[in-house]
Amino acid sequence: MAERKYTKEHEWLVIEAGVATVGITDYAQGQLGDVVYVELPKAGTKVVPMGQAAVVESVKAASEVYAPLSGEVVGANAELEANPALVNSDPQGAGWFFKIKLSNPAELSELMDEAAYKAHVASLA
Repeated sequence: MAERKYTKEHEWLVIEAGVATVGITDYAQGQLGDVVYVELPKAGTKVVPMGQAAVVESVKAASEVYAPLSGEVVGANAELEANPALVNSDPQGAGWFFKIKLSNPAELSELMDEAAYKAHVASLA
């Protein structure tokens, strides 16, 4: 199974064959509350690390979803547009947001593994 990486801004990603699938963490969806709308990037969009790539809106707030790495968007989860609640019910699975073809895999070294992310979340309490 591919290793999951995390950002301090609560995005997760899994890399397979040079393509990162990106979503928000369970912690992030819990902070947002019930998600009612998502705006996803279009295929072909160029992204940079920590540049805005998508928007998620909940009953509480709207929030940006950042690209964890540089590259090009090669797909988005169209199912989220019809059913944004997937972000709440399965944030680290069916609730993924978009896929990025990586342009600089070395950027992965800047991201956290699961243990480091859990420690980061614990430090926020």
